[in-house]
Amino acid sequence: MARALILVGGTVMGSGLLYVQAAQRLGLQPITLSDDPSRYDNFGAKDVETIRVDTDDLDALIRECSRLRETYEIAGITSARDAFYATAGKLCRHFDLPGPNPGAIEQCCDKYTQRQLLAASRVPIPAYRLATNAADVENSAAEIGLPVIVKPAAGSGSVGVRLCRTADELAEHTNYLLGGQHIWQSAPRILVEEFARGPCYSVDIMGNEVIGIGIGDFAPPPHFVYRGSTYPAPLRGDEYERIADISLSCLRALGLGWGPTGIEFRWTERGPVVIEVNPRLHGSPNPQMVQLAHGVDLITAHIKLAIGEECDLRKRHAQTAVARFLVADRDGLLDWIGGDSEAAAVSGVAEVKFYVQPKTPIVRKGDYRDCLGHVVAASSSLPRAEAILQRGVDAIDWSIIPLRDGS
Repeated sequence: MARALILVGGTVMGSGLLYVQAAQRLGLQPITLSDDPSRYDNFGAKDVETIRVDTDDLDALIRECSRLRETYEIAGITSARDAFYATAGKLCRHFDLPGPNPGAIEQCCDKYTQRQLLAASRVPIPAYRLATNAADVENSAAEIGLPVIVKPAAGSGSVGVRLCRTADELAEHTNYLLGGQHIWQSAPRILVEEFARGPCYSVDIMGNEVIGIGIGDFAPPPHFVYRGSTYPAPLRGDEYERIADISLSCLRALGLGWGPTGIEFRWTERGPVVIEVNPRLHGSPNPQMVQLAHGVDLITAHIKLAIGEECDLRKRHAQTAVARFLVADRDGLLDWIGGDSEAAAVSGVAEVKFYVQPKTPIVRKGDYRDCLGHVVAASSSLPRAEAILQRGVDAIDWSIIPLRDGS
């Protein structure tokens, strides 16, 4: 009987395909359970069984997994997205398989509850308030003081997140969130937070072990669209230890510590401040960069944990990996995009990927959906890696033309 890995839901920006490929390398049959398989990039992989099922219906998922057990030995069940990770944990408990604590995942994914738990454990976080209507948002911003970050209390990819510097910007974004343009999965709950100024660091953890720390670069405010990242971050030893220590405090405060965790920090005037804890790996290309920098395959490690095997987190080498996101600079129709083959041919470029195809309408949202693709490079030093990356990026070009009225 073939051994299978069940992947609940799908993933964005390449991680789904990476999980599928890693499962296949381990001799597992990947099976994805999704309410809409066409949304995700793993449907194009070979020899993947894709099943359409309501991923919000736990009983339906249990029935589907029970049916699959008639054909496969289910070695493990997991997910690469926090929206499905608690559900995967519940399935693991039902079928007596290794997995995360679903209760801890659910409270971590509620950003307000996460803030409360971190604050109770004296983890440094921005000042915050919870709002459910426009008056709450206005009063919360007045208490904290402008500028503030205003964002949904649940979600990922910077969707609905904005820096509001003036009363007009605050009113505009509040209207966007509450006026029907933002899609809520439940009753609207908004976080209003102090704007933590400083460099943005990302921490990758597997179990209770800090694997490494990267640094990210954003496009200009008021939105938070990633432009690039560097791994590992150029930190002094004491700076690394401060971030690592606070990261482990986050795990204890939130009841995490099984499987992957990704934590985002800002290094402010008062030191490292936790912006967000995600009970999952950071999105692609972060796992690829960790592997290029340290030789640690986080996705394979996660899968091995899910199937009850020991994972190997030993660092095998030391390089610097850098990434650049290709960000749309205007709305319109993507007429053409090219140069990927030329970029990939640059020595030291490790990966070139486009997320969109020509003739795709481009409507910038101020979040991860503004990215057209990415380029990743690696070398023995940061200056060399950056020079390689720039040569790769320079080989790529695209054209976005205005959409005609009514088209």
